[in-house]
Amino acid sequence: MLFRNRVDAGRRLAEQLQEYARHDVVVVGLPRGGVPVAFEVASALGAPLDVIMVRKLGVPFQRELAMGAVGEGGVRVINDDLVHQARVTAQELSSIEGRERAEMDRRATRYRGSRPPVPLAGRIVVIVDDGVATGSTARAACAVARAQGARRVVLAVPVAPTDEVAGLLDCADAVVCVEAIGEQFVAVGQSYADFAPVRDAEVADLLDRAAHRGDFETLSPVAAEAEPATPSRTSNQG
Repeated sequence: MLFRNRVDAGRRLAEQLQEYARHDVVVVGLPRGGVPVAFEVASALGAPLDVIMVRKLGVPFQRELAMGAVGEGGVRVINDDLVHQARVTAQELSSIEGRERAEMDRRATRYRGSRPPVPLAGRIVVIVDDGVATGSTARAACAVARAQGARRVVLAVPVAPTDEVAGLLDCADAVVCVEAIGEQFVAVGQSYADFAPVRDAEVADLLDRAAHRGDFETLSPVAAEAEPATPSRTSNQG
């Protein structure tokens, strides 16, 4: 196992993101599993924390297999090849999308409560998840950040397949990955000793703690004077 749990993964990921500690940065986690990781990153960088709302569109007979994803603001990313291979009809896809958008809206209210989303316009947005498998959700998250005016999008994950690390550069300006795994990659959870499900209440609590800890200044959406000299890809091969 590479990581004890999501807290350990977040702290190790934060070590590779220190160049973003003094810039106009917002950290956003992908619920639910990405939020404990993102909390550690935001704490280390002294940055605001929010969620970026995206829902995976699972194949009807294998819901863990993502054929696409939807995000806030009407963002929609579809893997047409997989939809065709799985013989998913347009009606089935529309039904799944409607259900997932409704759930996305419900969770956004549950997580943020009365707090408005942290503005992303003009800022460097670090998108954090607990890992990447197919990349559909990560791509949708990048699209959401760009639609909201992010100046630069950095995708940061503890673990991902080697080919996805390179492939995600088509939607992110930089990809930071602690461990990129080759042919032996099966699932994100294989890299964690403890990969217990994260509850909605835990996500809401972490966001509330981040909002009240006061370890960052309120940032204006004005471009920072200097950009971090981040390479396009940062990873260790596993």
